[in-house]
Amino acid sequence: MFLVVAFSILAATGRQKTLGNRRDCNFPAIFNFGDSNSDTGGKSAAFHRLLSPNGDTFFRKPSGRYCDGQIILDFIAEKLGLPFVGAYLDSIGTSFRHGANFATGGSTIQPLDSKMFEAGFSPISLDIQLLQFEQFKARTFELYNEASTSYIKTSLPRPQDFPKALYTLDIGQNDLHAGLKSMTEKQLQASIPHIISLLAQAVEKLYELGARVFWIHNTGPIGCIPYSVIYYPPKTGNMDQNGCVKSHNEIAKEFNRQLKEIVSLLRTKLSEAVLTYVDIYSAKYSLISEAQKHGYANPLGYCCGYYGEDYYIQCGRKKIVNGTEHFGAACSDPSVYIYWDSVHYSHAGNRWIAHHILDGSLSDPLVPITQACRSAARL
Repeated sequence: MFLVVAFSILAATGRQKTLGNRRDCNFPAIFNFGDSNSDTGGKSAAFHRLLSPNGDTFFRKPSGRYCDGQIILDFIAEKLGLPFVGAYLDSIGTSFRHGANFATGGSTIQPLDSKMFEAGFSPISLDIQLLQFEQFKARTFELYNEASTSYIKTSLPRPQDFPKALYTLDIGQNDLHAGLKSMTEKQLQASIPHIISLLAQAVEKLYELGARVFWIHNTGPIGCIPYSVIYYPPKTGNMDQNGCVKSHNEIAKEFNRQLKEIVSLLRTKLSEAVLTYVDIYSAKYSLISEAQKHGYANPLGYCCGYYGEDYYIQCGRKKIVNGTEHFGAACSDPSVYIYWDSVHYSHAGNRWIAHHILDGSLSDPLVPITQACRSAARL
């Protein structure tokens, strides 16, 4: 009897493992929309190439990423067993067989106005990214119908992959940065509902275009970005225990609260969609709060580029200061820094954050990315 019971338990365990494997979604492609946090070369290809030491830690060369190595989108692709997602705007040697990335550094949810353009934000806002995707999908279908070259099958998604793909969004941080540059914090708080409504419209548009599975990141603790601490030095009472600008983080939290609400509403409105809200803020803030515990240096320090008293040298670029040429060099060991430059996370920081969000423990619903195609009712 003992042997029979033991065999039954083993058999049941085996069935559970098999069922667990079957539950994985096997996404054939990823289509991403966002800003520099998920840009894999869009801005670099369209405007100016990002130079070494960007990319050197992992790719051993510039990769179009605002990072010394992989960004979170790369870790998502790895987790799903897919190649890295190529930038839509990078026409040189890029394969889109398993998806395309429409994100560009400096992009916003809101359409760009003259003030935002003068402040250096990208003209390729979320509405433009949607137009690019719409054209990309239409042209892919046209080429498949013509079926004239082998390039089509080797370098473009299959038409049937579009509704089965994962649609990821990581955008909104620059809308908050733009607001901090042009209005009071109170005015920025009041503008958040409009920004969130534009993001919801974008999700609905993607749904109309056939998207069904969404993985949506909230925004990170913008008050902890070294840039914010340098340009908006926190006054007494406006600094948290980690040295971050408390009021900026409160704005990010309000943005995230409203984003979570709208994602919940979209679940009821878009009956066939599966939407996962991902609390990337908590992952990033936990890393900053526990930096020394995890082997990182100053949690608000950065590795590449340099701020002088009245000038800034971008990572990987040269600048003449008082007649002398200076270079925005990198530190000797990027792995001990959470931030790569004064805005973006390092390869090591992104790896830690990705590890803490992809298992679903910070998602609503609590679902790992490998099973994000399944609604909460079917988990």
